[in-house]
Amino acid sequence: MKKREIGNSGIYVSELGLGCMSFPDDLEEVKSIVDAAIHAGINFFDTADLYAAGKNETLVGEALKGRRDEIILATKVGNRMIPGKDGWVWDASKTYIMEAVKDSLRRLGTDYIDLYQLHGGTMEDDVTETIEAFEALKKEGIIRQYGISSIRPNVIERFLTNSSAVSVMMQYSLLDRRPEEWFPMIREAGASVITRGTLAKGLLTDEGISRVEKMYGFGAHDAESLKRTVKEIHEAATDVHAISLSFNLKEDVVASALIGASSKNQLLDSIVAYEKVTEQSELDSISTLSKMHQYVEHRL
Repeated sequence: MKKREIGNSGIYVSELGLGCMSFPDDLEEVKSIVDAAIHAGINFFDTADLYAAGKNETLVGEALKGRRDEIILATKVGNRMIPGKDGWVWDASKTYIMEAVKDSLRRLGTDYIDLYQLHGGTMEDDVTETIEAFEALKKEGIIRQYGISSIRPNVIERFLTNSSAVSVMMQYSLLDRRPEEWFPMIREAGASVITRGTLAKGLLTDEGISRVEKMYGFGAHDAESLKRTVKEIHEAATDVHAISLSFNLKEDVVASALIGASSKNQLLDSIVAYEKVTEQSELDSISTLSKMHQYVEHRL
């Protein structure tokens, strides 16, 4: 599997990354998914301290035990869980980040994180304090690089401008092209995009037609627009799964397209799709079927 550099970080990740949020709550099943991913050449694994209230990090750490030097490990911080209470609160303070990273390291069973990401962000955050935390962790060698996971252009721009962040994680796919307007800004900052929602909750797989009937919208699409667009893409594409991965990876600013997998078979479907050759003419044609919406809120 081909690899790309995240920004100018010196960290090279597989073009397909494995988003771990949808892992099953069973260590043996998770190990089978992780083993298949590594065997296929995937070296990039992304989780977050929020997923399953930290248990996802624990599962990832156990599944990767003994293979730390083979992989690039990413996690996220900022959504603070309060013991004894449901849900979480947003906390981008330096104090919290410096403490939260210790819990992530423990759960992941590692002494460093390759890519530590702010899991959101608002314009009300003290961004200087937040960046100070990441820079301090980087200086200490606890993290190698850091980035942000956000769909708010104003938050992203401020974070990139004032820091040495190397990545921006954004929901991006044939069914949500809103990030494209901001790719030049991210590229100019020397950072890369990591795409999540690459397969649009399965709408861009063979199950897409059946799944869209149960959805009320996606991205900037309302239910009617979504059904029409999904139908047109599926009718026109030779292999919608393969086309969708190629669509994201045609952008040089994209370092890795994350795919989720709740089973080994789901993962293998994406690997097979990735390995298929997509003709540029078909990619261009399919791209015309998806509308380039723009973010309405949080603009610069």
